[in-house]
Amino acid sequence: MRTATSHEAAAVGAGSLRIDWTRCDGHGHCAALLPRAITLDDWGYPMIDAAAVGDEHLSDVKRAVSACPSLALRLER
Repeated sequence: MRTATSHEAAAVGAGSLRIDWTRCDGHGHCAALLPRAITLDDWGYPMIDAAAVGDEHLSDVKRAVSACPSLALRLER
């Protein structure tokens, strides 16, 4: 079972980048599109480095959110 960590959300612009663990299947598209901000754990699930996600990455964040096949990556306002 996955426990809550500080790597589950990051502030971006006026919103927050979040992972819905009930939907995430560990495809890894988010890490491929945001390698500076998202890494994969030993099981292939994403971990967000909040310090690496800034407002200047908003367009990349939106692209990664759109590419998630499980709709697990969300940009919440």
